[in-house]
Amino acid sequence: MSKEVEEFYIKLRDAAALILDGANAVLEVLGPPENRQSSAYDLAKIKWESAEGPKGVYEKSDDINNPNHKALLQDLQAHKGKMNIAGSFY
Repeated sequence: MSKEVEEFYIKLRDAAALILDGANAVLEVLGPPENRQSSAYDLAKIKWESAEGPKGVYEKSDDINNPNHKALLQDLQAHKGKMNIAGSFY
């Protein structure tokens, strides 16, 4: 193998390692798949109200005509009624 070909493979290996490191960094920021919000809705566009129950304070929404709320409910149903998005439980 010529020196130029060997250097090319070394650079290719190093580039692949950089791409892998970058992809791993992005996945670490995103967190596990269950913590990712679906792009089908925006939680910030849902009107939330504070409430208190036997286990403490929580937020609820009665914004049933909001398309974001409807999409969240569909996503929640697809996850068997339990979801964790960015540290919040739904």
